[in-house]
Order: sequence, then structure tokens, then C-alpha cells
Amino acid sequence: MLLETLNPMHYNITSLVADTMPVATVPILILMCFLFLIWTHEETSSIPGPGYCMGIGPLLSHGRFLWMGVGNACNYYNKTYGEFVRVWISGEETFIISK
Repeated sequence: MLLETLNPMHYNITSLVADTMPVATVPILILMCFLFLIWTHEETSSIPGPGYCMGIGPLLSHGRFLWMGVGNACNYYNKTYGEFVRVWISGEETFIISK
């Protein structure tokens, strides 16, 4: 019985792979999430404006300009953040300066 358990031919290789796959994928998924967060991290700017938030901020900013129009969106951002604001229009960082 002892020799039978030590025999490598006794084990089915497919059962070993199926048992070790979930154990190996969890650290890989955690590492990928960590690398994604580092890759999308952007230094905070001293200029006020909506946050980047992994690309959602530029989408919301651009959508607000399309929905409200340039004038109304500029007035909204100036009331919210002040007279010098950083926003994104068409994926490019844009500064709104008004008084």
C-alpha cells in the first residue's frame, strides 16, 4: 500500500492540473489588478477639475460638453471648481480660464 501511494504513475495528471490551476490563477489575477492600478494611476494635479478616475473622468467631462454645449459646460465647471479649471475634451486635457 505504501509503494502504491509513492508510485508517480498512480496519480492522474489531469487531476493534478485541475487542482493547482485555481491556486495559481489567484496570485496572477491579483498581480494583474495591481499592475493595472499602477498603470492607470496619475499624479494629482494642482489645477482643480474633475478627477481622472481610470478614464471615467475624461468621458464624463467630454459627455458634459456634448450634452450641455460649450458655454453652459464652462459655466458649470467654473461655478464648481473656480476660474481656472482642467477638463478633457476629445481625450485631450483642456484648461478653461474665465473670470
